[in-house]
Amino acid sequence: MNSNDNSQTLLVRELGMVEYESSWQLMKQYTDRRDGSCRDELWLLQHPPVFTQGQAGKAEHLLMPGDIPVVKVDRGGQVTYHGPGQLVAYLLVDIKRRGKGVRDLVTAIEQSIIDTLAEWSVESRAKPDAPGVYVGDAKIASLGLRVRRGCSYHGLALNVDMALEPFLRINPCGYAGLAMTQLSELVTDIQIDVVSDRLKQNLTRLLGYNHYDTTTDSLQLDDLPL
Repeated sequence: MNSNDNSQTLLVRELGMVEYESSWQLMKQYTDRRDGSCRDELWLLQHPPVFTQGQAGKAEHLLMPGDIPVVKVDRGGQVTYHGPGQLVAYLLVDIKRRGKGVRDLVTAIEQSIIDTLAEWSVESRAKPDAPGVYVGDAKIASLGLRVRRGCSYHGLALNVDMALEPFLRINPCGYAGLAMTQLSELVTDIQIDVVSDRLKQNLTRLLGYNHYDTTTDSLQLDDLPL
């Protein structure tokens, strides 16, 4: 397969439950070591409970983290929570090769979430001044990206069927009192695997790929150029 073919095919890795820091380190290494022949990738996974604090994060937004670890990371944004039942999607995209800007990528991600929720007749929207997706005034999905060497990593977190209590221990995304919601509070009989399947289809379409290939294999850095 040549590099042109690679640019039109998204590799989707369905990884299950993964420790946050290990996935973060792999994202950084992939971005540092990839070249023009490497495929763009979408990682779909869940994390054990963790708070992540973005580059602009302020300590006062961590109210009472308690026994949940806090990890300072290199994405944009403030503090958020990840835990089981939340669908996380990391987008390792050569945006320069795709002819997209960061705003284009954010818009495509937000619209993919909106279109996914619409399949369960849930009406949602994006806010120009506060990245993410909202149902009414409650936030259902958060975004945080990093772009380096013309390539993105990090991505989105969609609340599907999780414990929302940890969000009360922080000011989510830096907003005191921001209400959080999840898909299981809005519809019945929701399954995260089904949501994941719909989301990857919508991301593939809105990011302009011809198709995607799916694997459950974890990333092997030995296969990348040095």
